[in-house]
Amino acid sequence: MPFAVVLILLVVGSLLFHLLSPWTFTELASNWGMVDFTVDITLYVTGFVFVAVNLFMAYCVIKFRHKKGARAAYEPENKKLESWLTVLTAIGVAAMLTPGLFVWAKFVDVPEDAHVVEAVGQQWHWTYRLPGEDGKLGEVDAERISDDNPFGLDPEDPNGQDDVLVYNGEIHVPVDKPVKFLLRSKDVLHDFAVAQFRVKMDLVPGMNTYLWLTPTKTGRFEILCEELCGIGHHTMRGAVIVAEKDDYATWLANQSTFSEINSAPAGNASVGAAQYAVCASCHGQQGEGIAAMNAPKIAGQSEWYLKRQIMNYKNGVRGTHADDIYGQQMIGMVATLVDEQAVDNVVAHILTFPDGDVEATVTGDVTAGRKHYNVCAYCHGKDGMGVQALNAPRAAGMSDWYMARQLQNFKDDVRGGHLQDYHGKQMGFMADILHDEQAINDVIAYINTL
Repeated sequence: MPFAVVLILLVVGSLLFHLLSPWTFTELASNWGMVDFTVDITLYVTGFVFVAVNLFMAYCVIKFRHKKGARAAYEPENKKLESWLTVLTAIGVAAMLTPGLFVWAKFVDVPEDAHVVEAVGQQWHWTYRLPGEDGKLGEVDAERISDDNPFGLDPEDPNGQDDVLVYNGEIHVPVDKPVKFLLRSKDVLHDFAVAQFRVKMDLVPGMNTYLWLTPTKTGRFEILCEELCGIGHHTMRGAVIVAEKDDYATWLANQSTFSEINSAPAGNASVGAAQYAVCASCHGQQGEGIAAMNAPKIAGQSEWYLKRQIMNYKNGVRGTHADDIYGQQMIGMVATLVDEQAVDNVVAHILTFPDGDVEATVTGDVTAGRKHYNVCAYCHGKDGMGVQALNAPRAAGMSDWYMARQLQNFKDDVRGGHLQDYHGKQMGFMADILHDEQAINDVIAYINTL
């Protein structure tokens, strides 16, 4: 009898949880209501079976419980019961599978006027490519992929010269217009999924896959990788911004094409020397860093990382948190660099500085730090020299007190909290493995040995 009561309570509790629970699907923001309908049918069929089977078990336990003097009847076959179970099971399975066939038939039938976006997955971030005015995407090849050509575009292909390249994790699409996402992976299995769109698809190395949808609501929708793609899988975030037609056109006009990126003038170190005068008051004449001014060493740091951080300050992605007092100071300083060319000039000048040694100021348990750094090494490299493809800057030989402060800032969301700072947010997730100040000091102490 107690077992029967448990079964009945299980059924009642499950039904109440389903009916009263605040957790449900995210709001639908695409044309794929058919997916919700298909899931609902599956839920109803399996829910009915769950209730029926458990209540039947409870009924049997009660009705056929042990009674003194009673004997069980042996009935090895019951063709009538077996026929009913076979028919009902077939109907239930057909009810669950048939709607999915109709959904799939529509899923593979992409509208001819669909807006095309290529989403490229890589450990552990997203980048995007859109066709230019010619409406054609240029040819790509994995063998051409490099730090200077991360999409692997063919520079001799005229169709690729006007391709629009988006290097951050955020892509914009117009509302109420079909969008076809071409999906490509540069390394391992990934999965492109936006919960509100109700469609998802794997990215398979060596294959081109796709999905399509029509966004029906403007807003910001998070992209998740729903394939276990490595140690940073949970940090592989992006966003689809669904915008009105005019807002989308404005955004698109501000993006750079493949030819524009390749033809952009390189930074002029001589011009940058004059512009660096403001920076020198804190970072030192040779970029050696001045701890008393809370300015880290920048000599020897990667060119791409220096430029990204300066642009983040200029664009309000970094230094806007109320507790980031030193970052707020940097916003005023980078304002002296009037445009991107000025940033390139200053960075070019910084690259001429000698890469001098820095004094270690952070002490900790190197052995414990080595264990912590095993995770960091996946992106920053075993030697701590950074990996551009993974958006991980150099750590070895840089100001240790600054790195310790930034790790704490990442943990506290002082840095990386901005919606557009995808790489900073990623570091915030990873920094959480360092549970306290001692763990931070330990890993910094180990980095000082690299």
